[in-house]
Formats: sequence, C-alpha cells, structure tokens
Amino acid sequence: MSIVTKAKRTRNLYEPGKPFKLSRSKIENFLNCPRCFYLDRRLGIGQPSGPPFNLNSAVDHLLKKEFDVFRAEGKPHPLMQEHGIDAIPYADERLSEWRENFKGVTYHHASTNLVISGAVDDLWINPKGEVNVVDYKATSKDSEVNLDADWQISYKRQMEIYQWLLRRNGLSVSDTGYFVYCNGRRDRGAFNGKLEFAVKIIPYAGNDSWVEECIVSAHRCLSSADIPPHNPVCEFCNYRAAVREVE
Repeated sequence: MSIVTKAKRTRNLYEPGKPFKLSRSKIENFLNCPRCFYLDRRLGIGQPSGPPFNLNSAVDHLLKKEFDVFRAEGKPHPLMQEHGIDAIPYADERLSEWRENFKGVTYHHASTNLVISGAVDDLWINPKGEVNVVDYKATSKDSEVNLDADWQISYKRQMEIYQWLLRRNGLSVSDTGYFVYCNGRRDRGAFNGKLEFAVKIIPYAGNDSWVEECIVSAHRCLSSADIPPHNPVCEFCNYRAAVREVE
C-alpha cells in the first residue's frame, strides 16, 4: 500500500535523509509490529496510549534516591551485599542525563543517520572496572518474581539496548546486568496506608549482537514508500481490520 494519506501528527516524524531520534521503546515497537511502527513514526498515527504507571514510577524514583546515597559514599547498597554482588553504584557526572526521559544515553548511528536513545535506571561498577546495567521493575503477585514469561523478552531486549548504547559511549560494560525486582506483598493483614515490597535482584547475561541489524532493519522500514503488511499477531492491526470490516 502506497502512502496516500496526510500524516495526522507532523512533529517527530521520520523524513528520509534527515537525522532522526529513535528511542529504545520505539525499537521495541518495531520488533513487535513493523506496520504499527511505520504508522507511528512515518505517518504520525500512534497506538492508543495506556494509563500512566504512577506507582511503578514512585518505586523507581525512591530506589534512585536510595542508591544515590550509597553512590555518594562509594559503598555497596545492602541489597547488593545480600545478593553477593561485588560492585558499588557507579558515579558519573552524565548519569543524571542518562536517566532522564527524552534525553537518556544517545548514539548517532552513522550509516542510518538514526540517533538511538534510552534512559537507564541505574549503573553499578565491579572491581574489574566493568559497568553493570541495572533496571528497576515493580509488580505485585503471589508467586516469586522471575524473568521466565514470554512477554519479558522486552525486559531483556531493553537491557541489551542499554548495554549497546553504553559501549558506544566508551564504557566497558559487563554482559551481566541486574533487575532490581520489587514485588508488592499481598500477604499482609491490612493496608494501613502503606505497601510493603519483597525485593529481589535477578542477574541477566545480555547479548547485544542483534541490536545493529535491528537498527538497520528499522531504518529500512522507515525509508520505504510502502506501509508494511497487516501483522496477524498484532492486536492493534487486528482491531483496525475488524473495525474496517464492520464499517
């Protein structure tokens, strides 16, 4: 299908030949559905947004403040010691920018003219001088948290893109990253105005070898004059198709 409709949104859209910022989350969108990705980044028709995860954001914010105390002291957080992790929070003047949404860690991928970006939660450093990427996660479930669900592939890819970005910013990055996973406890007798969490640190051995090819593929998709075909496993594509059929 050729482009025949005018974009509904004109800002932050890809234009062939011009530098274009592509966030980690948009790369994930491309992996999930090239058609939806193209409609969003090329034609300005984004997927409907979900509700903000304000409780998760609060957990992230408080964890950053907590780990920053130990960062300033150059000491490991007790959770790191509890889990046998030989590292301390990494101190770098760029960290505040690297954590900030819409800024984050950036790298200009010269061959595609895409500026890849992603905002990290935290970085630790081990005695070898290797930086560990750290991501905070929050949930509430009766079972113990892990990384075994199929949908959690997005968590793993997120960490691997961060590893890729930091390596291209000159850091020596360990393949081992960590998820600080906070699980809201449901076994308490009452709420009493507070939510308690069981916190588990889960190591993950990342492999960023797929990232380069993915960026090239995303660029090829954006540069095409044709909208990618319907994706039968995408709920948004199926919803649009169902609406068109009824209308």
